[in-house]
Amino acid sequence: MNADRHSQIVIVQRRLTHYRVPLFESLRMLLQADGVTLRLLHGDPSAAEASRSDEGRVTWAEHLRTRYWADERICWQPFGSQAAMADLVILPEDARLLYNLWALARRRPRHLAMWGDGASLQPAKTDGRRERWQRSLERRAIWWFTNTDPGAERVRRQGFARDQITNVENTTDTRALAQDCQSVTSAELADARRLLGLQGARIGLFLGSLYEDKRIPFLLEAAELVVQREPSFRLLVVGDGPQRHLVEQAARSRPWLRYAGMHKGRDKSIALRLADLMLLPGAVGLAILDGFTAGLPLLTTDCGVHGPEIAYLHSGENGIKTENSALAYSRAVVALLGYEAERRRLGVNAQYVAAHFTIDNMAQRMRRGINAALQMRI
Repeated sequence: MNADRHSQIVIVQRRLTHYRVPLFESLRMLLQADGVTLRLLHGDPSAAEASRSDEGRVTWAEHLRTRYWADERICWQPFGSQAAMADLVILPEDARLLYNLWALARRRPRHLAMWGDGASLQPAKTDGRRERWQRSLERRAIWWFTNTDPGAERVRRQGFARDQITNVENTTDTRALAQDCQSVTSAELADARRLLGLQGARIGLFLGSLYEDKRIPFLLEAAELVVQREPSFRLLVVGDGPQRHLVEQAARSRPWLRYAGMHKGRDKSIALRLADLMLLPGAVGLAILDGFTAGLPLLTTDCGVHGPEIAYLHSGENGIKTENSALAYSRAVVALLGYEAERRRLGVNAQYVAAHFTIDNMAQRMRRGINAALQMRI
């Protein structure tokens, strides 16, 4: 199939998050200029994911019937009839999606591509035999879209052709967030400090979903140690999810903890501007770019559960990765709070990194990969 004539591609997503909406809207417009129709198919979140309040909406997207089993570790989400006429179908790399594996196993899938990281980044949670079987099937795809350079290298080491891999440089809409952060006024910040009781405080911000891999108990333990050495420290938690109750319960007995709930838009920008540091001791994902965009150094740990976006962190350059202990983590927080020049240096470097990762860049990279994959079907 040639992208010079009208082609149709389908992107399948197990669920649609709000931060993906700008990407799909931008990509759709770019592909239309190439004579390519983009269709987006997505299903429903699991019950645990629904509690994060991070769902997105695209008016032209199509819904997929979705069923979860085995404590939500298995998902059945058939897309065959809706994607039957597509020239290219891009599937998410998600071990829960049994229909994906069935589609890859049926025959030589000359119209299927993968989007993911080329490996489970949390090997302790995967079954080794199933993982190897999944990898063998995914090598049958005609193209790979990876989120980062390390992901592209993993796919290449598994025997996939280098010239059939596109690193999309996964991101959120950092440009819009930067504009929002820059427009926040001193009056808005003063009002937020007063409402949250943060006057005169040094603020560490946790921003993201509240679930197990984020290591909320570790965060609270480390914050308690920070307060013992830096009494002006306050921990501001922004987000929602299945472990929200841990934060709410802790806030009732810890005067240094503030829970603000889920923030989007301008409220999120204000929270970022209030903070001195971004604290994510557990799984680091795209929230790293939220902090970087606002000029916040990231502090995390060598915990083994990070998402692919941990590749954007260069410890000692735009943030710090400590050993996996609450004591080591708290000491790094205290040291950075007391060293303004270093904090500023890391923050400037963080903003420089975030400026590269834009939706425009990601959409253009996906566009080039899609057109190249379509050329293979001539």
